[in-house]
Amino acid sequence: MGKQRITWTKSGIGYPRKQRLTIQSLGLRRLNQTVEHLDSPVVRGMIAKVRHLVRAELVPDEIQ
Repeated sequence: MGKQRITWTKSGIGYPRKQRLTIQSLGLRRLNQTVEHLDSPVVRGMIAKVRHLVRAELVPDEIQ
């Protein structure tokens, strides 16, 4: 299973509180910050809720 790389690209000011809390729950604290999460349906759902505020990309599995 891969990872999702999520970058916060647009401010949450003027958007509903639930969307700002979703940004927080993804672990994003400041604009242009990037975090990685394991790819799961829960994370994909959170990304879908705030897709207009973040950029998400799949990170391929590293071959060892």
